[in-house]
Amino acid sequence: MTSTCLARATTSGRAGTRCGGAGLVNKTTAANIRHVLPELLAENLVRGRGLLCLALIKSQAACPAFTDVFAALAAAVNSKLPIVGRLLVVRLALRVSRSCARDDKPQLAAAASFVAHLVNQGVAHELLALEILETLLATPTEGGVEVAVGLVKECGATLHEACPRLLDAVFDGLRGILHDGSIGRRTEFMIEGLFAVRKAQFRAHPPVRPELDLVELEDQLTHQVELSGHGLDPETHLDVFSPSATFLQDEAAYERLKRSMLGDDDDDELSSSDDDEAQVVCGDDEDMEEVTMIKDETATELVGLRMMIYLTIMSSAGAEEAGHKLLSIVRPGQEMELCAMVIECCRQERTYTRYYGLLAQGLCAVDQAYQAGFEACFARVYATAHCMDTTEVRGTARLYAHLLATDAVSWRGVLAGRVRLAEEDTTSSSRIFVKVLFQELSEQLRVPMLGRRMTHGDPAVRDALFPTDSAKNTRFAVNFFTAIGLGGVTEQAREHLRACAMVDKIRLILTRHVI
Repeated sequence: MTSTCLARATTSGRAGTRCGGAGLVNKTTAANIRHVLPELLAENLVRGRGLLCLALIKSQAACPAFTDVFAALAAAVNSKLPIVGRLLVVRLALRVSRSCARDDKPQLAAAASFVAHLVNQGVAHELLALEILETLLATPTEGGVEVAVGLVKECGATLHEACPRLLDAVFDGLRGILHDGSIGRRTEFMIEGLFAVRKAQFRAHPPVRPELDLVELEDQLTHQVELSGHGLDPETHLDVFSPSATFLQDEAAYERLKRSMLGDDDDDELSSSDDDEAQVVCGDDEDMEEVTMIKDETATELVGLRMMIYLTIMSSAGAEEAGHKLLSIVRPGQEMELCAMVIECCRQERTYTRYYGLLAQGLCAVDQAYQAGFEACFARVYATAHCMDTTEVRGTARLYAHLLATDAVSWRGVLAGRVRLAEEDTTSSSRIFVKVLFQELSEQLRVPMLGRRMTHGDPAVRDALFPTDSAKNTRFAVNFFTAIGLGGVTEQAREHLRACAMVDKIRLILTRHVI
């Protein structure tokens, strides 16, 4: 009976650490990190340090823009539990070594960026960053040089302060690569940009943002790990469940440690008295406390929601799985944010994948609020097409082509009042958008069906695509669709042009007769 209870307690404790730790890491932002940290320390991080490091590495790889936030979180935990910080540095060092050996640039770039910010926070020693740079520049490749440039940008200010001569040697190596001309022009421009950043004393890349400076320098413990060091143990056994005979004793010991950590911090930064929701104002004449509510306008919840949506979309195996997870995250009234994030994730892909179309189609089938959200987002996307590059325009247009072809959104809601195919109402970017949109529709619906949808369907859609207010605009639309290989959809518009020409001819004859 005792062993059964112990197994259950161990299992529930392990599951709680896994779910709680990963969830807290995923929702951490620069605005709420001071509030997330006490919750994270409340978990048994001694037993769950492997899971915490795994969550930090996975979340940072999925969302590189939050690397400095994850590094600040790791630095704060390291100041209380150095065993966690050392395990994280060891795993990142091994990850860099394996990525270099496999020539895996995305994983290498993510791990190197994390190391750079840990160096800025004082968790990892500067020599680890310099050793990575030496490895990348020893046999320079375009991918390796790009990663090295990014690493120097992110921790160059720290390296310049700690070891300026070694940093000068790195720049000498980059200068030699630049003079050899053995790499592409794009990488050469990146190196030249890095020299400009160095000339400006790395002012555009400060080591630590003020809101992420959580640990005093004397409280931080720096771990010196060699990239080429043998015998580094990633302790992967900590990532899986293993029953422990001393589980209850370990929990009691960590409970005492947790009280000491959180108790000491009550008067510190982590439990600051500057609450986001209320402040106490003392009157001069009376010894009374007045509570004034302060509205939080930092959009902390919105940033956290977007981050959770992004991580869910990127980590899901299929559209159905992503849809189920996202519907459990998004609350009523947040549908527009989800639609915008699906479009944004689709835009960031190098090539369009049908995964985003199926995900958007499934959301529209669940609730009309998502249908209205995607229709409203189209107006913003089409109006800002000139701000996107060609890859982003193509990806977004193909996403909406899928939605229109499957009737997930209405043609009237997307096109009417938003698209007007006339010379003065379009730009080169918007014309590329319309071109990709209708070429993709022709592949899915075939030209005859597409022509019926465009000309024999809703009059508002027909007038948007083939304006009939003047023969000039109609002729422009006809020429446009003919030029992109869809002349078959212009038959009705051509008949309208012939009728207009006949009317003009009759008017001219009548005018001459009257004269």
